[in-house]
Order: sequence, then structure tokens, then C-alpha cells
Amino acid sequence: MMNSDPAPVEILPTAAGYDRWASIYDDEENPLILLEEQHLPRIAGDVKGLSVADIGCGTGRHALRLADVAAAVTALDFSPAMLERARGKPGADRIRFVCHDLARPLPLTDCAFDRVFCCLVLDHVADPTALFGELKRICRPQGAVIISVMHPAMMLRGVQARFTDPVSGRKIGPQSYPNQVSDYVMGAIRSGLGIEHLSEHAVDEQLASRSTRAAKYLGWPMLLLMRSKPLETPGGPP
Repeated sequence: MMNSDPAPVEILPTAAGYDRWASIYDDEENPLILLEEQHLPRIAGDVKGLSVADIGCGTGRHALRLADVAAAVTALDFSPAMLERARGKPGADRIRFVCHDLARPLPLTDCAFDRVFCCLVLDHVADPTALFGELKRICRPQGAVIISVMHPAMMLRGVQARFTDPVSGRKIGPQSYPNQVSDYVMGAIRSGLGIEHLSEHAVDEQLASRSTRAAKYLGWPMLLLMRSKPLETPGGPP
């Protein structure tokens, strides 16, 4: 859930915050997710028969869809409770789930995946360049890294990932960081990724009509999307 009202927010370490969020995460109307679902498939491309990694998979919303067509899906997250929800869903038995802290090197093999997804995660990462380096490392040379993230402009509205704890009624925010678009762009470039697509998506009338919570952000950039590919030489030509 995203909220820009001035009520006090209890900030928790990211994994602990998502552990608390897990029980209601799938039941909330989240305009950021609605916007992502509208635009992400176009940059992800066809994954039929491919080997796919979903880094920061949460409750499995992408991993489960990908498993319907991909040859193999590995899904990694740092929240045990989010992974527990993912593992309990129909079709989860086709996915390899891994619990791991994204601030550490990923426990995955070099050049193992045709598509590497990292969706709505990077605003919770203090060092985007380090994670971009890991995403590039596990991606095959002819593969692609697909990124979605809350647009940094939302922080100008006082917005970060947050939710209302159904037990305490308090507003909880998993730790977020004020990364800028340049942090994501330069993180990819410094890690040896060539950017093939970069787009910014604002709340429009269509989304506002579908989500009452989106209406207050009409016209504001909410989502940043990026598709990149490994370069033979970091920083060199494709």
C-alpha cells in the first residue's frame, strides 16, 4: 500500500516489514502493481521455454505467472513470510524458492538465466549498483534483465512502500532508500549492462478510474521500467 498522509510511520528493516505485510499483501488494492501489470509484459518479451529468475519475488505474483510458460523458474526473496505465502499457492511446486538477503551476493550460478526479473525491489536497496552487478552476473550473455521500481518522484509526495498493520492498526514502512533515476541508470551501466529500454509511467485517467487510491497521484510518475542486457565489456559497446 502507498499512502502520503502525515500519520506517523514505524520504519522496520525491509525483511521484517514485509514479514508483517505478507498476510494482507495480496488482498490490497495497490495502484503501483496495477500500473506495472499494464506495462511490464511489453518489455519482458516472450519467456516460453526459457530459464527465469525472479529476484525479490514476494508472494510469487510474477513467478507463478512465469512458471506457466517458462522452462524453469527460480524465485528468491528475503522475507520468509512472503515466501511462505508464495509456496502455498497453486502451481508453486513448479518453482524453486530461495530465501536470501538481497544485500549479499546471490546464491545463484553465473550465466544461468535467460531472463532476470527484479520487480518493485530496488527502492529497498541501499546500493543498487551492487545488486545490478549480481543481476548481470546470473544473466546469460544473450539474456535480459527486467527492472520495475517505484518512481523516485513519489518520494517528493512523501510516498514510500507502507501498509496498515491489521493487528496494531499502525502504519508500517519497510525500510526504503531515496534512490534517484540516475542511481538506477548508472548502477546498470557500471555493472556492465546495456540499457535497451527505459520508460517512466504516470497515473492516468484510466488507472485513476480503476483505483480510487491512484486518483490523488494523477499525472505523477509512479513507475520506472528498464530492460537491459549484459555487455561483453563493462561500459563498452554492445
